[in-house]
Amino acid sequence: MNMATTTVYGSPHPRVRVLVADDHEVMRLGIRNLLEVQPGWSVCAEANNGREAVEKTLKFHPDVIIMDITMPVMNGLEAASQITLQQPQIPVILFSLHVSDDLYRHFKTDGIRGAVAKGDAARDLVLAVETVLAGGTFFPGQKTGSN
Repeated sequence: MNMATTTVYGSPHPRVRVLVADDHEVMRLGIRNLLEVQPGWSVCAEANNGREAVEKTLKFHPDVIIMDITMPVMNGLEAASQITLQQPQIPVILFSLHVSDDLYRHFKTDGIRGAVAKGDAARDLVLAVETVLAGGTFFPGQKTGSN
């Protein structure tokens, strides 16, 4: 039922479609480069503000959304909340320079199922996507295994 379980041309790797919302083009490119090396993963859409993220979610139906918090027009928290009202099955991972304790009040209530600090993206982003697609949550300090 989840699109993430579909295989690509008989490949054992899951097909994952990601929407990336960040107001910095270089950051979107970096996220794309991190994710698209995973077999079957692709960035299906990009948005440079929260309103665009909501619109493109409804148009492209991604499997997961990576959302910057601080964006023009509509911030990532507002966009995540709107997306959750309309598409609650799509997990949102916050992507921010700093993931702080005051953000935790938004988790679950605004449909946010994960958070990754931009400085930890190379280490954490792929694992965060895999975790939320499997139905889990991924937040700083929650990780299991060795660091």
